[in-house]
Amino acid sequence: MGNPTQLDRYKSLMDFLDKKFKEDITIKDIEDVSYYSYRNINRIFLALHHETIGKYIKRIKLEKAAQYLKYSDTTISDIAFNVGYSDIAAFSKAFKNQFNCSPSQFRETQELRYKIVQKVSSPPKGDQSPSLSFEIEELPSLDILYLTYHGAFDDIKAIKQTWEQLVDYALKKNILDNDTICLAEVLDDNEITDSVHCRYNAGIVVEMPLKFEVEGLFRSKTIAPQKYAKFLHKGSHEDSLLTYDYIYSNWIVDIQLELADKPTLEFFLNDEDDTPSNELLTEIYIPVK
Repeated sequence: MGNPTQLDRYKSLMDFLDKKFKEDITIKDIEDVSYYSYRNINRIFLALHHETIGKYIKRIKLEKAAQYLKYSDTTISDIAFNVGYSDIAAFSKAFKNQFNCSPSQFRETQELRYKIVQKVSSPPKGDQSPSLSFEIEELPSLDILYLTYHGAFDDIKAIKQTWEQLVDYALKKNILDNDTICLAEVLDDNEITDSVHCRYNAGIVVEMPLKFEVEGLFRSKTIAPQKYAKFLHKGSHEDSLLTYDYIYSNWIVDIQLELADKPTLEFFLNDEDDTPSNELLTEIYIPVK
């Protein structure tokens, strides 16, 4: 999609959906935000996402509900209300169509999985200890320029290509130097979201307002202040998946902190171009209340 007007309107729509997907979004809302007829913006959206706007909204509502079921003890009726369903029966039917089980069965399955994984899991490779240490840290607001990757989180090659596109763009705009902070937002849970639809934002911290109009599929936004549990992963980016497995199968079930409904952040402390993979350091920030 090379038309700048189409891109700008599409990005405005995505910003709106990211913030409002739990609410009752109407066709008029979408047309007002995109300045297109619903039919036309839906065609653009379908070409980029391989699903309609309506299916996208419904899917992310239900995936958010699945995250609540997995990581909280909130009642099913409250979860349904939180993601925009006023009718618990309609929610349960939609959830079953999406995940092939009822909300209560999904929660029971997750609880059973935790118990099994705790018994058989071992610490991640490298220098990590069995009791993975963490610190509680509150990050200030962060302004970022970013590019979204859609796909499997274990497709490291494709994620690296997304980073290369972002770095090339930042270099052209003269906003990249040795002090630039690189971070990633992990928006989805790959055990809930189909790998085709998993989202990962490759981003750099910038000063707002930017001195140029953000072009193409690049976007900018502000990450609000948030409290996190901070972990340090040492090793390759591929091995970070093992650290995540250990965090979510052991640490999450043992602590008294409640997860916050925000993306996980990753900060990259050194560069893989001049650092051996086993010496790479990544700070993993899990949002908590």
